Amino acid sequence: MGTRGTAVLAEGLQKIYKDTKALDGFDLAVPEGTVCGLLGPNGAGKTTAVRILTTLLRADGGRATVAGYEVGRESAQVRARIGLTGQYSAVDDILTGRDNLVMFGRLYHLGKRRARERADELLDSFALTEAADRQVKTYSGGMRRRLDLAASIIVAPQVLFLDEPSTGLDPRNRNKVWDDVRQLVARGTTVLLTTQYLDEADQLASQIAVIEAGRVIADGTPDQLKTLIGGDQIGVVVQEARDIPDTVRVLASVTGAEPKVEPDLNRVSAPAVERVAILTSAVRALDEAGIAVEDIALRRPSLDEVFLRLTGNASPAPSAAASDELEKEAVSS
Repeated sequence: MGTRGTAVLAEGLQKIYKDTKALDGFDLAVPEGTVCGLLGPNGAGKTTAVRILTTLLRADGGRATVAGYEVGRESAQVRARIGLTGQYSAVDDILTGRDNLVMFGRLYHLGKRRARERADELLDSFALTEAADRQVKTYSGGMRRRLDLAASIIVAPQVLFLDEPSTGLDPRNRNKVWDDVRQLVARGTTVLLTTQYLDEADQLASQIAVIEAGRVIADGTPDQLKTLIGGDQIGVVVQEARDIPDTVRVLASVTGAEPKVEPDLNRVSAPAVERVAILTSAVRALDEAGIAVEDIALRRPSLDEVFLRLTGNASPAPSAAASDELEKEAVSS
């Protein structure tokens, strides 16, 4: 059994294809009722990790539990407690949108009436009511994605795996998906989210794990990861380039750190550990020095900056041959 209160636990997971290590000692612990964002460049191992945790792929080493059950040894119990939205559509092209959702409802052992009621609720929630009685093969990519997401939450699972959930969605529908995820979490569902949209992880995740070359290289809250690469910064844009040296001296004195200069922007910045106190002191000191300021502001590093600092250049995606082989090894769901 996994640790009490831990919905997803991975310890030393390995997956190897010939000389390529898709996972190389992958460790992760996701508390119940939270959203964990799994971030990493293409080929880092995000989808492989999800496939193993959802019993679709066998690990070559390590162990994992989901909802308290061993992934390898108790796969049926795991599958009964999870939902999954993968990168590719799982709905039936020949059926209508409504019939797809009713079918999924019946597979989750809902009665006929409740399955139809739940289908109607989700069609409305995902703005698919007008297309409900059209065959899915006539849907746009974004519509299919929304139907996929709806199917994965017919019955609120204990753990929901979302692999690139908002790919192909416009901003309005992305926000709608985010709202639906928040509602599920509020009702107790744990979500493991893989995404390359860093704003999505920042919006949804209380925990973020950064994966590179098959292992987690950083794990924490968004604020903890932002602090890891330097924390808050105070930035000053001066009106005249000749004032840059004096601005450097002022910020060095106020912050006790070595400022960074961006001469093309007339900008000087430095770490700001005590946000408000440093801002107040800097405004006063700049005014006393007679420095004309265009702009002054406090800012926190973005997740984009965290991601780039931790991972460097994006890793290449796995070869087509490797991906095909991994697909062949997938176990039936």
